[in-house]
Amino acid sequence: MSQELAAVGIDAFDEQVYRALLARQAAAPAELAGELAASPERVARALDRMHDRGLVGRLSGPRRRYAAIDPQHAVEALIQERTVELGRVRSAAGELAGLFEAARRGDAKEVEIVSGREALGRWFVRLQQEAKQQVRTLDRPPYALTTANPVEETAMRGGLTYRAVYAPEALEWPGVLDDIRRLVAQGEQARVLPGLRIKLAIADDALALMPLSLDLTDVRAAVIRPSSLLDALTDYWRLCWTLATPLLASPEPAGSGEESAEPGEEDRLLLALLVSGLKDEAIARQLGWSVRTMRRRMSRLHDQLGAANRFQAGAIAARRGWI
Repeated sequence: MSQELAAVGIDAFDEQVYRALLARQAAAPAELAGELAASPERVARALDRMHDRGLVGRLSGPRRRYAAIDPQHAVEALIQERTVELGRVRSAAGELAGLFEAARRGDAKEVEIVSGREALGRWFVRLQQEAKQQVRTLDRPPYALTTANPVEETAMRGGLTYRAVYAPEALEWPGVLDDIRRLVAQGEQARVLPGLRIKLAIADDALALMPLSLDLTDVRAAVIRPSSLLDALTDYWRLCWTLATPLLASPEPAGSGEESAEPGEEDRLLLALLVSGLKDEAIARQLGWSVRTMRRRMSRLHDQLGAANRFQAGAIAARRGWI
């Protein structure tokens, strides 16, 4: 399948449907289904997604028909949308640089610097205890004290919401993946984002804790209270959450047009690790399999999903609610 539009958020199957519609200019889902060797329901869902993205238009009339919109304008709009998102990342990076500089000088009243692993651990516990509604985190190695967070389970039972974005490197640390699986089962909303470079915890919109370095020989962290800096960190977390991929989400019922049954727990975990960006060797180690077994299981999932590679498999599995 072609993947030229992947960079603007269009997966391979949707692009295939779009190309088929461009060749016809207008068509009903059933008219495209035979050509694409897919069910009319699956094609219809793809057309609806592209309608939401501005690539196709719904024609009036009793029949469900769609017309392709000129790619020169439609795709350009998607490029502009992604450019705006990247601009927000650039802006957030500038705000974070200002935070770091203010913390380094120690002249910002809204920022308090704490030093040492024990102090960092105490503040992380305090932040969770002071939260009234939610705790949002960006999580990546290394870990100053322990990978586990004993406060979280109790807090979730008390009604606190946890949303965490993990770096793929975190999943390779011993015990972290098992901790995430347990926390997700109890209500944590988890996602994974390659390229995550900072650690961060935010309680409601009132308090944030961010280590200033990943060097564990000199542990220092900034405690940030309500300010424009806290607003910038909260915006940055939201952007990371939007760009991240769901990890170990609860499965949703398959639609009437899906061609295959949902996978078992092990296969869903395999898919989640694949989309997280881990290498084959790391995935096999986490699952307790040989690399050969892991690749054989992945090949079977490719066939089940109708995917040519792991990226397509991840996109299709996410759309079906498998991960």
